[in-house]
Formats: sequence, C-alpha cells, structure tokens
Amino acid sequence: MKSWYLLYCKPRGEARAQQNLALQQIETYLPTLPEQITKGGKTTVKRNPLFPCYLFIYFDPLETSVSRIHSTRGVSRIIGCKEEMTAIDDSIIHTIKMREHRMLHDLKLTADGESDAPQLEEITQGGKVKFVEGPFTDLEGIFEESSGDKRCHILFEIMGQQKRVSVPRSSIKSIQDPEIK
Repeated sequence: MKSWYLLYCKPRGEARAQQNLALQQIETYLPTLPEQITKGGKTTVKRNPLFPCYLFIYFDPLETSVSRIHSTRGVSRIIGCKEEMTAIDDSIIHTIKMREHRMLHDLKLTADGESDAPQLEEITQGGKVKFVEGPFTDLEGIFEESSGDKRCHILFEIMGQQKRVSVPRSSIKSIQDPEIK
C-alpha cells in the first residue's frame, strides 16, 4: 500500500532527487518556506526548503524497490528504513501543504501594498518563543539569533532531534515566564 516516507537527500540535492524520482513515476513533496524579497523596488517570493536535505516520497515499498530509490541520484537514504519502513501519516503531509499554501497566499496579498506590520518585540538569545504563523504554528522553541532585519534562527525539537530553522521574525513571539516581572 502506498504511503508517505521521509527521504534524506544529499546536500542541496533535493531538486535533483525530485527530478530523478519523477522519472521513476514516484510522487515527491518538498515543503518550502516562502520568503518575500524586495530588490530594486520589485518584490518577489522565493521558496526555500522547509527541511533542508529532506524530501517526502509517496510510494509502495512492495511495488518499488527500496534499493532502486537509494541508488537514485541526489538521494542518500530513506529515514527509518532498517527492518521495517516507517510510514508518515497522510494528515501530517496534508497539514504541512495547507499551511504552506496559506503562507504563500498571505505573502502574495501583502506584496501588493505597504504592510502595516507592528513593531517587533526584542527577544534575547536563549529566550523561549512560540510560532504564531507558518508551518510550525503553536510549537515552541528557543531564540538563537537574528539573521538580518526580517529573519531569525530558532532551535526546536522535531522528529526526535533538535533542529535549527531560519524563519521570518514576524512568525514568532516571546513567551514570558509568569514568575519573572
């Protein structure tokens, strides 16, 4: 039975892996994080991988050889592929796709005019934060550092590992400790 699986790609090899898997009629999904970029008065939306080096694939391991996928250019290995394959629930993929679509739609709406974005609060390094928009909405993390005017780096736990992600500064807010005034 076909299911979603997580695939680890070679560094910056997601596009190559997607292209080569498509030639084998294997459906793929690369979640992206849309970023609005303004250069010379022209605003464009750039899509960066949400999970760099990771790609979701939809296939049936009984119909398509796992070794065939492992030998595909751009592919490193299938995550959780030891004795028994670890499938990913369809609802997780659906939720990521819906949030990605909503973020892209919201960016296109704000690209047309001036944004009345509120002043961003100051967050100290190591402070707890909560995602208020985007694919990580309602998850908590730790503020690591700012990355320019509009982005920042956040540490949080996902898939059993601590990961560092670069997100728009407007997508997080500080979580105040109730005991500290």
